[in-house]
Amino acid sequence: MNTVLEVKNLRKSFEDEQVLHDITFKVDEGEFIAIMGQSGSGKSTLLYSISGMDSPTSGNVLLCGKDISRLDDKDMSEIRLKQMGFVFQHSYLLKNLSIRDNIVLPGFKAGTLSREEINQNADELMKKTGIYAVGSHDIKQVSGGELQRTAICRALINHPDILFGDEPTGSLNSSTTKEVMDIINSVNREGTTVIIVTHDAKVATRASRVIYLMDGNIHAELALGSYEDDEQSKAWREKIVSEWLQKQGF
Repeated sequence: MNTVLEVKNLRKSFEDEQVLHDITFKVDEGEFIAIMGQSGSGKSTLLYSISGMDSPTSGNVLLCGKDISRLDDKDMSEIRLKQMGFVFQHSYLLKNLSIRDNIVLPGFKAGTLSREEINQNADELMKKTGIYAVGSHDIKQVSGGELQRTAICRALINHPDILFGDEPTGSLNSSTTKEVMDIINSVNREGTTVIIVTHDAKVATRASRVIYLMDGNIHAELALGSYEDDEQSKAWREKIVSEWLQKQGF
């Protein structure tokens, strides 16, 4: 299995406060990692530091073998555009663009595919996520779940090596959370590596591995293996994750 992301002795400080302490871990191609921890444990700081949205104070982050931890803003923006996808708690879609135009915009900006290929890509993604029929709609005309599906399509338009998520279901109800996570699991099964921050134990059961942060350190890890959407498997995963999180004091 190829390593898609390697984090070595990563530290992050803000003024005199050290938020992350010598974080080291690897992510293999096709893994689904959930990062959990109490509020203030450093979850989002870690996600931003390994995805190039922020720079670590020290340490190294290797994406497909390339150290991205000291790249300038221009080079890092290029990598985020072409090799990474991002889904946040809020969709952050452009209000003056339609659903479809929001999805294709990063494809046009990347310039690695033809207009025809980008549009075909968008059609396939919208059909897969169930929003093809609302592609021409304004973002004010669709539901929260449809907005989050749009954000997922936008994140995947350039076939990223990694899909990052920061509480991607945090503002959704339970039924919409399930729908969105079904899509993310489907994307993962097709080969895209997924790393998400979540506070939701049920979301964490979808991951192949859970990393638990405490006070800026990796306190514990739990391996769950591939996700199977059957009642027996879901019940087992929920029991294991629930008991494990209780041990961590979550």
